[in-house]
Amino acid sequence: MLARRFLGCVFVLILLAVAGAVLFFQYGGAVLVRTATPKGSFEQPAAGSGPDYADPANWLARPGSGSSQAEWRPPLPDGSHAPPPILRPRPAVTFYIHPTTYLQTDRWNAPLRPGGQAESNLGLFLKSQASAFNGVSDIWAPRYRQAAFGAFLLTSRDATKALDLAYSDVRAAFDRFLAEVAPDRPLILAGHSQGALHLLRLLAERRDALRGRVVAAYVVGWPVGVRSDLPAVGLPACAAPDQRGCLLSWQSFAEPAATGLVTDAWVGTRGLTGARRERDEMLCVNPLTGTAGAAAPASANLGTLVPDAGLADARLVEGAVAAACDKGFLTISGDIPAMGSFVLPGNNYHVYDYALFWANIRADAERRLAGWGRR
Repeated sequence: MLARRFLGCVFVLILLAVAGAVLFFQYGGAVLVRTATPKGSFEQPAAGSGPDYADPANWLARPGSGSSQAEWRPPLPDGSHAPPPILRPRPAVTFYIHPTTYLQTDRWNAPLRPGGQAESNLGLFLKSQASAFNGVSDIWAPRYRQAAFGAFLLTSRDATKALDLAYSDVRAAFDRFLAEVAPDRPLILAGHSQGALHLLRLLAERRDALRGRVVAAYVVGWPVGVRSDLPAVGLPACAAPDQRGCLLSWQSFAEPAATGLVTDAWVGTRGLTGARRERDEMLCVNPLTGTAGAAAPASANLGTLVPDAGLADARLVEGAVAAACDKGFLTISGDIPAMGSFVLPGNNYHVYDYALFWANIRADAERRLAGWGRR
């Protein structure tokens, strides 16, 4: 229920930002639901037809599979062409789950290889999000049959099945990941938006297998309840910048921030513990400080990843974006660079949750991993 309501709100915002403003204001959200709902009924794939994650072709990124956009690195903020360094050998491994890229309405779940713009956007998210962890970790990122955006607009059986199918792929990929990774290697877990939803569920269902192995979990662009979700996950909110085995979550808005669509969709839904989510428990961990409830000036920002078309010439801009946790959301301020065309109505920087703090996320992972062997 939360998935459909929350990502449904995000989808409405994207339609408003890209093409649907006039339609929405003249005719209301019902028109958007009709135009975005996948056609036909959900069709359950044949048993055993899911992706085989023993096949490297079913991964967007994994060690030994050749070049990957997750290995991309921007120039340093001083303008030099030397990219941020990579530790060799890299001590950790990251499991990264990408957000939704499939906006079409021809089916409830995207193909494993969606093609077109949806496929191109998979690469962009690897470069702008997963790459933050390549300094200290090998990166594994599965392809999965992501639920199409329209699946989040309805409270139907079709929508529920589409979401469950997407998660079943992620879970199968993660189990293969655990089987192949040495049991003594520390794990970094990261996701965004739909990927963060699946990661939160995965943390709860694979809690025992992950015990004592998690450096940090980055559940970004998705609301998390301190009381209603975290106890089921088994990880506390990060309270110190060098704390290990903890969870970070944030949702980025500039002022004046219109967060009502998110809170209206989230408050009152059932958390992973079964308890109803309440407004005062939404988690915010500031990526500039690595702690919950903290504020930081723009000078603490080590580098915002400012994109161009395709990130080919993207640059890191230091000291531009300040951030403070405010009632569960991350409020950004300062000399915010022009990030692109997908800043959503209500000053919602959802698409850029990682890019705004790319260098700090990289440093955060390094800091939490430091001294792992001395635990």
